[in-house]
Amino acid sequence: MHISFTPDAPAMPEIGFDDFLAVDIRIGTITEAAPLEGARKPSIKMIIDFGDVIGSKKSSAQITEHYAPETLVGQQVMGVVNFPPRQIGKFMSEVLTLGFADEAGAIRLSRPDAAIPNGTRMS
Repeated sequence: MHISFTPDAPAMPEIGFDDFLAVDIRIGTITEAAPLEGARKPSIKMIIDFGDVIGSKKSSAQITEHYAPETLVGQQVMGVVNFPPRQIGKFMSEVLTLGFADEAGAIRLSRPDAAIPNGTRMS
């Protein structure tokens, strides 16, 4: 199945509210960021602190068009923390960091507009 990430993409099939609740989306703060060596597409690897319950998790994202690693440290992001880990080259990504494609297809991170305690679940 092909999924389009453009503004004109058709709506996905309807799901139940319980299906939505099964996706654990939390706020975390990026504590480390560096280029992901060996990735097929330019990517940044990050360590994200999701608070005491979830802890720190690793993530990689193809976000180099808008972000440099040094600008990400200290920034809060949204991530799905209950997907299984995924191997990206030699790096094991534990979290899906969320974002949206801009007009050119480059990803902009989903972030709160004010500080939120790490680990807070989306409601």
